[in-house]
Amino acid sequence: MANRLAAVLRQAGERVEVLDGDAVRTSLSSDLGFTKEARDANVRRIGFVARLLSRNGVIVIVAAISPYRETREEVRAAIEAERCGFVEVYARCSLPELIKRDVKGLYKRALNGEIEHFTGVSDPYDEPLDPDVIFDSETESIDDSLAKILRGLATCRP
Repeated sequence: MANRLAAVLRQAGERVEVLDGDAVRTSLSSDLGFTKEARDANVRRIGFVARLLSRNGVIVIVAAISPYRETREEVRAAIEAERCGFVEVYARCSLPELIKRDVKGLYKRALNGEIEHFTGVSDPYDEPLDPDVIFDSETESIDDSLAKILRGLATCRP
């Protein structure tokens, strides 16, 4: 979804950067594990980079698991304090569907107790209380979800 959104925005002439959680984990946050403290540090780092890019006119799409509401709200406040827009998009998907889609086999390993601190299995995920956009990846088409996100972006641009 992040890459589809980025392509649409670039086609419209926007400067866009996608901060993919897996890519950030292998570079900027390679020193972090998966405890709550490490996950919070990872989200703060992503937020810092997003803030730097945003204040320089780049639309930043963050495609990362940020499981803790308090840290998401902290990052949002820091970005909005710089008068940059922020749209929280909640990609809703049930655990059984995530397990079914798991090409890396991580959920299976987590359910077998091989991976500790796994979001949604052995570690919590705080659902957003009031996200700007919600799409359900189990029931909506990609095009319908993309249209929702684009409408959400149109209403928040600073």
